[in-house]
Amino acid sequence: MGDPPRPVAAELELRSQAFSDHTLIPDRYSRPGGNSSPPLEWTRVPDGTEELALVCEDPDAPGGTFTHWVVTSIPPDTGGVAEDRLPAGGTPGRNDFDELGWGGPQPPAGDDTHRYFFRLYAVDRPLGLGEGASGADVHAAAEDHTLARGTLVGLFAR
Repeated sequence: MGDPPRPVAAELELRSQAFSDHTLIPDRYSRPGGNSSPPLEWTRVPDGTEELALVCEDPDAPGGTFTHWVVTSIPPDTGGVAEDRLPAGGTPGRNDFDELGWGGPQPPAGDDTHRYFFRLYAVDRPLGLGEGASGADVHAAAEDHTLARGTLVGLFAR
């Protein structure tokens, strides 16, 4: 039998100057509105963190959870990412538009408001994921290695 899952020891503080938790994401960050990735900032990265990984997912997509952004290999001393940039030292993953980097919200017109979960993971070892990693790759690699996690939820509808 393997070791029991490690409990997440702490919460990272994840925020954006563009929107607050559970508020609307401005249109310029949407796919049709400009497709710029939003700025993010984080604090409380615990000692022992070897890598940060960022995933943004929409669980309300018609076909199931849709991944909008994956970034791995973010150095633990990085405190955020500027608008329309990749975090310094980060490696872009593949979103479900089958593109590297950010793919902004584009829910079907008329759908109820969708939720976009930005999750930042602080892990105790390098995940070993290269360019093009998926959100599922990050979740699997981070399992049992997450020291802390931060979540920011943005909302969007058309």
